Amino acid sequence: MLKFAVDCSGADKGSAVVVNAIKSFLIQNKDVEIFAFGKAEELSELNGVCHIIDAKDVVPMEAGALEVMRMKNSSMMMAIDYMKNQGLDGVISAGSTGGFLSASTLILKTIPGVKRAALVAPFPTAIKGKKTVILDIGASNENSPEELVQFALMGSLYAKYVYGLANPNVYLLSNGTEEGKGSPTSKVAFKLLKENNFPGFKGNVEARYALSGDADVVVCDGFSGNVFLKSSEGIAKMMSNMMKKVFKKNLWTMLGYLHVKKGIKEMTETMDYKSTGGAMLLGVNGVVVKAHGSSDAYAFKCALDVAKKLAENNLAEKIKKGLENE
Repeated sequence: MLKFAVDCSGADKGSAVVVNAIKSFLIQNKDVEIFAFGKAEELSELNGVCHIIDAKDVVPMEAGALEVMRMKNSSMMMAIDYMKNQGLDGVISAGSTGGFLSASTLILKTIPGVKRAALVAPFPTAIKGKKTVILDIGASNENSPEELVQFALMGSLYAKYVYGLANPNVYLLSNGTEEGKGSPTSKVAFKLLKENNFPGFKGNVEARYALSGDADVVVCDGFSGNVFLKSSEGIAKMMSNMMKKVFKKNLWTMLGYLHVKKGIKEMTETMDYKSTGGAMLLGVNGVVVKAHGSSDAYAFKCALDVAKKLAENNLAEKIKKGLENE
């Protein structure tokens, strides 16, 4: 039976959405055991459904690594500690991103051989139902060429076992497709991937084509990945607002909306971040899933679904074996 620790505090919308997500998740997954950490009075609906561990302190969204590590009685720290000490399969939180990732790395430790853990997220593409895995999207600001090569391996394994892709196409994010393009770090990483005949490596991809659907995995340093993530989110939001203004302009545009309503709905579903389950920290011992801070019950349930899939596929162990075979 799989067992997960869930930080029920710290989400933008409060613990109620996490409680509803856990209830919904356990109805469909009776073979999973959940340990819920948070204020007991806010988790009363989970009595008899899962284990409740009272944790009064909540990690602030802006908390840094040192502050989080000092908050021993917070729901986040208690969840991570419990996962490690009790041998649970994973931990999920919608709380402070920086605090959660730092504490998880420091407490759980990286898999032997992993130079740096990477934050990975699936992005929607122009192909309906197709996701592109991008990493690192912000676990660190600077990375070495060797770390990028490891990101390629971890991202490829993620795409293989989460999305069932037998031979994922792997690209390096760059400012041009030619071999000589890219930052000094990515140029060296390109050379290493090419010389080692890395499975599925296709070369460089520009940001404007990264989500065309051709790339299964896009590798980049954490700084570039985080800029790509936030730029994509910003453009998607801007386009959505612009379309709303266009269709509300007058009676004729509102009538026109009725003709394209189905297509817009499909586009909205494609761009919906909620179904991705948030971001996953790869390279540490165990499953670590960072749900979106603004998650509703559906989004947090998707995070639980992803955690289960990662644990079922024992991705951490596969990363370990993959590094041993390098």
